[in-house]
Amino acid sequence: MNKIHFTSSDVENAQAACKRLIHQYGQSRILDASVIVALGGDGFMLETMHRYMASSLPIYGMNQGTIGFLLNNYAEDNLLERLEAGEITRLHPLKMTAKDVSGKITEALAINEVSLLRESRQTAKIQIAVDNSVKVEELTCDGVLVATPAGSTAYNFSAHGPILPVNAGVLALTPISAFRPRRWRGAILPREAKIEFTINEGKKRPVSAVADAVEVRDVSSVTVEEAPEITINLLFDPEHNLEQRILDEQFIL
Repeated sequence: MNKIHFTSSDVENAQAACKRLIHQYGQSRILDASVIVALGGDGFMLETMHRYMASSLPIYGMNQGTIGFLLNNYAEDNLLERLEAGEITRLHPLKMTAKDVSGKITEALAINEVSLLRESRQTAKIQIAVDNSVKVEELTCDGVLVATPAGSTAYNFSAHGPILPVNAGVLALTPISAFRPRRWRGAILPREAKIEFTINEGKKRPVSAVADAVEVRDVSSVTVEEAPEITINLLFDPEHNLEQRILDEQFIL
């Protein structure tokens, strides 16, 4: 863990911190590094996970942003000791396969969620199938999303979806401002589930699909499933582990 590649967001305090840490601990090339230390907020941490997903290197975030849910507390001293004592949390992203009305297919990965959102003043009408079985013939709504456990405390939670323990092996399927069926509040699905969305009246009621920062406009169908072959390794201080933080979020009033 002594071969560190530091990276930071473009905000002033994060860049200044990065320079100080490089001066103190040195900077390894990404090809030689044994760990990545990311300085910024949760948004930058997501960017870092996407950027270095293929490397399989553990990523240790230190908060130089606002909330820092995915990051450890910032401190410059004893960094090597903290890295050695860190605990790994393994995440698997979602794979989105979106087909637009012209027939073009776009694939993208999401660490937090894949969300479908209406583009116009009219509500979206979306059919939902799980493992080739139609579960909701037509959801009239502002949208619907599929969230990972790591993303369940973000947009999913704002849409009144459940908070999921990291190691529970499930995904959250959550409607966004559903009008019909009015009493449907979503579902918790096994991580192996394949969720298929079909857009009804897509030309009249256009829908976008968003996988983290990748947006596809005017979709006709979207498939979402976990990508178990891809593993993201996050490194946390023992007293700051993600599993406990997500558990604690359920008791915040």
